[in-house]
Amino acid sequence: MSTTTPVRPTTEGTPEAPHPQRLAAGLLDPALLLTSLPDALRKLDPRVMARNPVMLVVEVGSVVTTAIALTDPSVFAWVITAWLWLTVVFANLAEAVAEGRGKAQADTLRAARTEAVARRLAPDGTSEEVAGTDLRVGDRVVVEAGQVIPGDGDVVEGVASVDESAITGESAPVIRESGGDRSAVTGGTRVLSDRIVVRITSKPGETFLDRMIALVEGAARQKTPNEIALNILLASLTIVFLLAVVTLQPLAAYSGAKQSLVILVALLVCLIPTTIGALLSAIGIAGMDRLVQRNVLAMSGRAVEAAGDVSTLLLDKTGTITLGDRQASELLPVHGVRGEELAAAALLASLADETPEGRSIVTLARQAVQQEEALSSSTFVPFTAQTRMSGVDLPVAGGTREVRKGASAAVISWARERHAVIPAEVGGTVDAIAAAGGTPLVVAESGPAGARILGVVHLKDVVKPGMRARFDELRAMGIRTVMITGDNPLTAASIAAEAGVDDFLAEATPEDKMALIKREQQGGKLVAMTGDGTNDAPALAQADVGVAMNTGTSAAKEAGNMVDLDSDPTKLIEIVEIGKQLLITRGALTTFSLANDIAKYFAILPAMFAARFPGLDRLNVMQLHSPESAITSAVVFNALVIIALIPLALRGVRYRPSSASALLQRNLLVFGVGGVIAPFVGIKLLDLLLQYLPGIA
Repeated sequence: MSTTTPVRPTTEGTPEAPHPQRLAAGLLDPALLLTSLPDALRKLDPRVMARNPVMLVVEVGSVVTTAIALTDPSVFAWVITAWLWLTVVFANLAEAVAEGRGKAQADTLRAARTEAVARRLAPDGTSEEVAGTDLRVGDRVVVEAGQVIPGDGDVVEGVASVDESAITGESAPVIRESGGDRSAVTGGTRVLSDRIVVRITSKPGETFLDRMIALVEGAARQKTPNEIALNILLASLTIVFLLAVVTLQPLAAYSGAKQSLVILVALLVCLIPTTIGALLSAIGIAGMDRLVQRNVLAMSGRAVEAAGDVSTLLLDKTGTITLGDRQASELLPVHGVRGEELAAAALLASLADETPEGRSIVTLARQAVQQEEALSSSTFVPFTAQTRMSGVDLPVAGGTREVRKGASAAVISWARERHAVIPAEVGGTVDAIAAAGGTPLVVAESGPAGARILGVVHLKDVVKPGMRARFDELRAMGIRTVMITGDNPLTAASIAAEAGVDDFLAEATPEDKMALIKREQQGGKLVAMTGDGTNDAPALAQADVGVAMNTGTSAAKEAGNMVDLDSDPTKLIEIVEIGKQLLITRGALTTFSLANDIAKYFAILPAMFAARFPGLDRLNVMQLHSPESAITSAVVFNALVIIALIPLALRGVRYRPSSASALLQRNLLVFGVGGVIAPFVGIKLLDLLLQYLPGIA
């Protein structure tokens, strides 16, 4: 089934509706920080903090130092206590800012949701007005110009122009019609012209808009397997350092250098991976947010993460690799068949074909047909992905005349079953069109006088500009691209060579797509694909990343784990890049977090024991002013670095297509070495400032 871009008529002077992605605030917008601060403070609830073991330990430490500062007050104790609480608040603020961007988007969507009155059709054809909340799956409703579509569904009758600006942010209306792959409509959108009948496919409260609101505001976000594994690692490191600090005090007391509880808490907080612990949740939320900003709705964080590990990309040819506007350009009759005769047969066989290609054949054929045949008693045969044919059965004297048009292999096989003689020139014409990158469709008929091939229809398509460069980038990422098409192998090979894909699957049926995905997955690969039709639903459900088009059918949107609101099949390439950016950002900040602990060892350990063991003063490579100043500088840096990295966590580390080894080398060089050097500089600068603070110097 071909994938096409939605028709978007030009509408000059129409004000563009406010769209969620345009309401996303800046990375550290003061207004967003201010509105997120109450949420950050509410997250101090230990029941909420328990989801983040690293920061829960910091909060418990803050409570302990607060109690000490109250019973035995000192400037040093109060400064350490204040910055420990700020460390927890900054961590919560990172998550709150990420969630706040989603809530701003959800508020816009919520404002677009309206409770509509529906005209429900009864089985006898009469209609009654009911509340939109009373609709059930399977109900049929009539929606006319100016009315709001009361619920998600599929158009089963009529064609209309629909305003979807509340969902997609695009002010230009789109066409929704029965049949084909542009039949799905979303509750809350408005019909601008004509009249359609919609079959409801969702329950009240479970519409696409409801799910969008829950997802973008984070209510439905679950931790991904990668995120859970990293949380376990961080919790394990926290336990190790906690045991190390607890056992340090008896040893310190034995050696005559017993430490205060405030210093031990400060040491623990500086040693555990607080930076990545504070930013981990924000990174995951921001990854989904970046997809929303590109008008892609991810049904789970797992899908976003899987996109970063995709190794095989299945792309539909029409509308993705090519412009998707295949048009009938020429009718080529075989020897002995008149051009008007072929045109009339092609017209008849295409009347039941709802695809854009079928309609283009109707348009071209009507230019050559003098008079159309009466079809009052005819039986139409619609196009399906399984038969790859369409046609009509006409009653004639002595029997039935069957006319078929479709893929060359399918129609020739159909004609042979009816004992037709296949002219040698048909194969040559089909091969010539395919070799030129076109799509040949064969027209045949069968009746009382026998079966015969009438000719070939030439469909033309064009590869989108810049596709070869995009595929080269994917190849550099280690991703194998496979073009999926219903065309014959020669046509597929020609387009594949021009576009630069790694492989192709020609004359693909839904079963073929499923089989290909399963083969790739059995080899340990993650597979991504796009689709828009009901016949794509099984493959979308099987794929690790299934991106359904918003213009597609409800079945496709239910089967996929992502929905592209712009219905741009090439968006899959951007989704993969966002997924990789998410994984790289998480890895980069984890590397930085672990690396910057090195400088804290050199700051705190000499400060704790240099007085008792003077030889340790050699480790004071930063020449920090005093033990109190050294410990305070490390704690303050530990808090400030979280705020400094929030923009990077929300924006993501810039991704450049390259091999895994090159990415690892860059990660270690920039964030590993940088994570070692930055704290030395930061702690030293803070020490220079703090040495003038009474009680610290």
